[in-house]
Amino acid sequence: MSAITTPFGFSSTAGEVVSGVDLTGRRAVVTGASSGIGAETARALAATGAAVTLAVRDVAAGERVAKDITGSTGNQDVRTMHLDLTDPASVTAFTTAWQDPLHVLVNNAGVMACPEQYTEQGWEWQFATNHLGHFALATGLRTALAADGNARVVVVSSTGHQRSPIVWDDVNFAFRPYDPWLAYGQSKTAGVLFAVEATRRWAGDNITANALMPGAVYTNLQRHTGGRGSGRVPAELIKSVEQGAATSALLATSPLLEGAGGRYFVDCNETEIVDRRSGTLHGVARYAVDPDNGRRLWALSEELLTRAG
Repeated sequence: MSAITTPFGFSSTAGEVVSGVDLTGRRAVVTGASSGIGAETARALAATGAAVTLAVRDVAAGERVAKDITGSTGNQDVRTMHLDLTDPASVTAFTTAWQDPLHVLVNNAGVMACPEQYTEQGWEWQFATNHLGHFALATGLRTALAADGNARVVVVSSTGHQRSPIVWDDVNFAFRPYDPWLAYGQSKTAGVLFAVEATRRWAGDNITANALMPGAVYTNLQRHTGGRGSGRVPAELIKSVEQGAATSALLATSPLLEGAGGRYFVDCNETEIVDRRSGTLHGVARYAVDPDNGRRLWALSEELLTRAG
């Protein structure tokens, strides 16, 4: 299986990536689209003519972004729906209300390196937000994705996944000291594994899923990590929000990814598998694309959601 390469790269913007793509008559959902790369991903999808739904916790903020997207793209079919990924009832309400075929689901919403916090179900906050909520959303929308006949799921992961595999016996830090970066890494590994296993499980429905690293982009995501002044990433590696949304837009729309799934992309191209932390923003850990790990995570996710009722 050869790696997928594209004409796009580090400096490409979401607008450039979708130029010439026509998704008129198709539908897309983008989580966490009230700001940051989620908003720009939604804008790019709207520019293709797709009907775009912004799935957000803050509906008022989402409606402001939706209005701005309509103004900049001319697409009148941009709407907002409430979604709280840490609340299983909210996810169920969203998936139950959705009645149309769905062409693109972008699992974009996320939190990073936040202080120790747990949901009502006892789930660690980052694992719940970045993975479990999106898992419940995607599986709840499977019928809608299958109805499209050629649907795509896009998972926004991070090079942070190289910080931790899934710690199977203690995903919720019940027995080990909480570490915000290990929790973040585990949750982002989970996103990549979801893409691997969803592609395998849903092949009969022509649903593919791919994961990505958007790049270093300063948005609200960094509110717990010091933001732009933290010095974690060299200035020359920082992307604009429009550039940060490019790889998501590519995975959602590019003909070059037709039928391709279970892969991990950086700077609009598939990246290499690594067996040690790469020390760069490139590379995907072997454990994050291991099919056995994907199956194991799927079973664990179903078990946790079933217990939650």
